[in-house]
Amino acid sequence: MPKTISVLGAGMFGTAIANILAENGQRITLWSRDEAHAESIKVTRENAKSLPGYKINDGVEPTSNLQSCLEDCDVVFFCIPSSAFREVVKLAQPALINPATMVISTTKGIESAGFNLMSDVLRQELPAHNIGVLSGPNFAEEIVQKQLTATVVASKSSQLCELTQEILHTAYFRVYSSDDIYGVELAGALKNIYAIAAGFGAALGVGQNTLGMLLTRSLAEMSRFAHCMGAKPLTFLGLAGVGDLIVTCGSPLSRNYQLGWHVGKGLSVEQATVKLGRLAEGLNTVSTVKFKATELDVYMPIVNGLYNILFKSMAVNDVINDLMMADQPNDVEFVVS
Repeated sequence: MPKTISVLGAGMFGTAIANILAENGQRITLWSRDEAHAESIKVTRENAKSLPGYKINDGVEPTSNLQSCLEDCDVVFFCIPSSAFREVVKLAQPALINPATMVISTTKGIESAGFNLMSDVLRQELPAHNIGVLSGPNFAEEIVQKQLTATVVASKSSQLCELTQEILHTAYFRVYSSDDIYGVELAGALKNIYAIAAGFGAALGVGQNTLGMLLTRSLAEMSRFAHCMGAKPLTFLGLAGVGDLIVTCGSPLSRNYQLGWHVGKGLSVEQATVKLGRLAEGLNTVSTVKFKATELDVYMPIVNGLYNILFKSMAVNDVINDLMMADQPNDVEFVVS
């Protein structure tokens, strides 16, 4: 049965998700807080700001009116940067009066104050609603090109997982389910850190041995941190973990990879951010995770090294030497229990 669905956030991923939903016959509203942006999409049927060159399905109705697009809504996808996520959820809250409305986050970030993931924000601000997260190796540019893609929806609600699979499943987009909402979301946030490191390494011209070491040790760090935070470490061996890690650490389509590349080529963090024209979620995540790992006494040498480069202006060669020559604790590949 067709559903009434709103996608909040007319960026790259929000637009791609809205397109899939509309192709599947759902009634879709795509919200942008910028009235001119919403009007441009409506008139041209193209998101020239975020995904130029790709047609927006006629079933997508762009709007800047948040109240109207949430009335009588069955499902709401929040595709909002983490820096503005809570603000938009609070703006949406008065219109989400039906507790049966399901809310799903697609944001891969962490709110520094309190170390809140976006599902935590939804739970705090919308406690009456079933909550889910969507994460995986999902570049929006490839989704709108209809390249074969898979993702994971995670929720404690089996009804939410089943409905999400139903409304998003296509011949090119497959949705798997999980009950480890925290692990799936944490994996999506953590991999952004290592994408910055991979872009940095690529700018320095590192070899394949180094890349292989970086990917596997990154996964080990993610697994250790997940275990201490209460997530299921095996979740990190799935699409939201190793799948997304491989994609973002190996592709210049990732804005986190791009940030690392520009810094590796000699730009400051501020200059690299200006060049990107948008915030890389991983930058905030590096500092947030570094302090949380210190608090929990979790061994995360790559996070610490990257933090010293990005925020302490430490010389790259000194960081690399520290990583390679430091005393090794009882360092195992993965924690699985």
